[in-house]
Amino acid sequence: MGTEYADDDTRLLHQYIDKCSNWGRWGPDDQLGALNLVGPEEVRRAAALVRKGIPISLTLPYDQAGPQPGGFRNNPQLLVTATGTDHVSGAQDQLPGGFGPAKGFGFSDDVLVMPTQCGTQWDSLSHIFWEGKMWNGRSAGQVTSGGAAANGIENYTGRVVMRGVLVDLPAHRGVESLEPGEAITPDAIEEVFAAHDLTVRPGDALLVRTGFMAARRGHWGDYAGGPAPGLSLHTAPWLREHDIAAVATDTWGVEVRPNEVGYFQPLHIVSLVHGGIAFGEMFDLDELAAYCAEDGVYEFMFVASPLPITGGSGAPVSAVAIK
Repeated sequence: MGTEYADDDTRLLHQYIDKCSNWGRWGPDDQLGALNLVGPEEVRRAAALVRKGIPISLTLPYDQAGPQPGGFRNNPQLLVTATGTDHVSGAQDQLPGGFGPAKGFGFSDDVLVMPTQCGTQWDSLSHIFWEGKMWNGRSAGQVTSGGAAANGIENYTGRVVMRGVLVDLPAHRGVESLEPGEAITPDAIEEVFAAHDLTVRPGDALLVRTGFMAARRGHWGDYAGGPAPGLSLHTAPWLREHDIAAVATDTWGVEVRPNEVGYFQPLHIVSLVHGGIAFGEMFDLDELAAYCAEDGVYEFMFVASPLPITGGSGAPVSAVAIK
């Protein structure tokens, strides 16, 4: 006799979890998840895609003009503690820290204050919990005020080097942006692949451009957390079947908002917590999309290592695509 569920949404979610789970696939001690699919062969294959030697930044500036409305998360704040005006005014004639007279030497220094997930960033495998567990069946109780004792973002550092494939849906459809609440299905992804003669391979990063960042840039409104286009929950089996290692989008939360079922961020529950897929959010894909449209090549080397913040639930990243 099968498990009884209270409603269809719960039944579907559990079916997808059972179908897409990678718990134990790389051993009971694993903290890397689907990035295990990226080894030396995959990195060499990605490097072979570099033909022009052009690096393209995929990262939003970390400044006060970012997308965060405040409250839950704020935009980064740069606190300048030593300035050029200090130097020219003579305030630095005596160097701090016992270094002695400046003798013409001057410097600037600053402090950055920011939530780790306020801009272009990776979620860690300790970021989302489901029924008391996180990636690979570990207890959510391992994440304390001291950070994550397991599955922290530092496990991704140095490992996000792979083949990237861009899915530019608005360009394919001849629109500026997908609409808030528009769910991206596997069929929609496959349609773009067919148009550009693309395939995905195990260990690839799927970069999905919705155009939503371009539509809201500078006038963010409810971009962070409000209704948005994004991946459908029904992409979860497709991502698992194709062994996608990472997904990055130009939206706040990767998946469609409002969510399609009566659970908050269900694709995170299925594909991040249970599938171990790396989720990248607020990636700036507009310049990359322009380059791809110009040369007709939608695959590239993707390098996006996060800061090694020990125990972090996520981390900023200076991501690049190299064509």
